Amino acid sequence: MAIETIFYNCELGILKISATDSHILEITFVENEGTPALVDETIRSQVLKTCKTQLDEYFSGELKEFSFLCQQNGTQFQQKVWGELSAIPFGKTISYLQLSKKLGNIKAIRAAASANGKNSLAIVVPCHRVIGSNGSLVGYAGELWRKKWLLNHEARYARGLQFLF
Repeated sequence: MAIETIFYNCELGILKISATDSHILEITFVENEGTPALVDETIRSQVLKTCKTQLDEYFSGELKEFSFLCQQNGTQFQQKVWGELSAIPFGKTISYLQLSKKLGNIKAIRAAASANGKNSLAIVVPCHRVIGSNGSLVGYAGELWRKKWLLNHEARYARGLQFLF
């Protein structure tokens, strides 16, 4: 199974995107100034081309739900958490407490937060949509300023609002 990796420049910096011929495996933020720029002509994988196009549409406000296939390795519990994250609608948020309730175990709040932090498919598996019970921005592997930007971006295109956080 050959894995192809590209680097995608967006409003939030650089995303590293890796894929097989059929699935996106990783979308993570990178902080390396020396990361090569994306050149469309060099992308061989159709799923990477689709991912890039859909990210372009997401950032322009045209796309609210991604349709390409993704795959990330994790425990059964992590997979369950990531499934719940994927069910959070565009422009909406839930708390870590609500997430643990959806998982069927209110005591699993820390485990759910830990699984949330291990998500390797930023934006597409929307871990940025999970906030503190008091409505505050807490915990985001991609840094809180990006979480704030993503939530404000989605609120703007979902409800016409800006600067919720």
